[in-house]
Amino acid sequence: MPQFAYKAMQHDGVLTEGLLDASNRHEAMRQVESRGLRPIRLAESGAAAPAKKSPAGRGAEKNGANGGASPEAPAAAGGLPALSFGGPRKITARMLENFTRLLSSLLAAGVPFSRALVILHREAAEPVAKAKWKEIHDLVIDGMSLSDAMARSPETFPRVYVAMVEAGETGGFLDVVLAQIADFQAREKEIQSKVVAALMYPLILLVLALGVLIFLLVFFIPRFQLVFQGFNAELPLLTQMIVKTSEIVRSYGLFVGVVIAVAVISLRSWFKSEKGRRAWEGFILRSPVVGPLLAQFAMARFTRMLGTLLGAGVPLINGLNVARRSIGNQILVDAVSESIDRVKEGKPLGTSLARNRTLFPGAIVEMISVAEESGKLDNELLRIANVTEGDLDRQLKTAVALAEPLMLFFIAAFIGTIFIGMVYPIFSLQDHIK
Repeated sequence: MPQFAYKAMQHDGVLTEGLLDASNRHEAMRQVESRGLRPIRLAESGAAAPAKKSPAGRGAEKNGANGGASPEAPAAAGGLPALSFGGPRKITARMLENFTRLLSSLLAAGVPFSRALVILHREAAEPVAKAKWKEIHDLVIDGMSLSDAMARSPETFPRVYVAMVEAGETGGFLDVVLAQIADFQAREKEIQSKVVAALMYPLILLVLALGVLIFLLVFFIPRFQLVFQGFNAELPLLTQMIVKTSEIVRSYGLFVGVVIAVAVISLRSWFKSEKGRRAWEGFILRSPVVGPLLAQFAMARFTRMLGTLLGAGVPLINGLNVARRSIGNQILVDAVSESIDRVKEGKPLGTSLARNRTLFPGAIVEMISVAEESGKLDNELLRIANVTEGDLDRQLKTAVALAEPLMLFFIAAFIGTIFIGMVYPIFSLQDHIK
């Protein structure tokens, strides 16, 4: 009978290893779970594990805890999603949030990890979600960690998402991290909804203003220009500029449109490259309003992740290496990497982070230094994250509240300028008639 080597976690968090005899991997997994252990790794004795690790604190088995394959699995793995009409062709933000929150709830309720994944892909309403969750399930039960399985689908799981999942696996609190991810997703979606709702009315006005402008430049202003030519009147400078723009639009409008479209496509391709992405991220960080907000949000993510890891007993260096990936901005990630190198040399964390003033202001560095000296670094990091996120929410609400009147002001000034440029020559025309 084959022999399997296992590594599992006891209820008190202590890791244990051993060997057991079983007819197959499925039976070996059942034996480990029947002993009240949470499997981390299971492989046939003498065979190399196919992946880095299984998700910490949860088991993985081929056909789920109920001992059989899900009847819906063949449909999920087949070509059905490609034949669906009207449904989404990719995983939406709502699907991902539902997946994250439900997986967190199932794990927190003690449902074995593989069974939780079976439930998720079985209960998924959308074919594209059913197929994706089935793909994640198959990769995990084959021995791959959840974070590695998710990293294979970057179009579905962002880098920050994967980094946070890896942190949960590292510390053995995957259900807690998944709940935090779901909260992050809900909060970001709420912020996006507020921004879109606040800007919808100004954007509609902007589109209408552009439509009116094109109509004036193409149809109305040329006829208006003929009237003045009959009186040999010199147009005001503003009107001359509008007339010149009209001539350009009528003569080269299509060419200008093609050039703009090509420029937009080229810029998008450049921004996706490593050099372009770094240039864009650096520009955003230097922006007067958006830059500080982005740095503050990245710092809150970093401190929350590191505090959670340290509270779970993860070593500082390992926690720093995982937490830095949750920042998102590559320039800030590089800056934190330099701080991690100084920590590896034996320097305190607060002193190492002090050189990165963009991400860690002086007051935050002092708080971290004091907490490090008193041995309460994990609690202080979580407190800093809570305070920073509260302050960030207030700043975002203020920014969104100011965005609508500012856009309305600029649109009104834009339309008013066109109106003045059209009306002012009428008074000059009256003078020439007299």
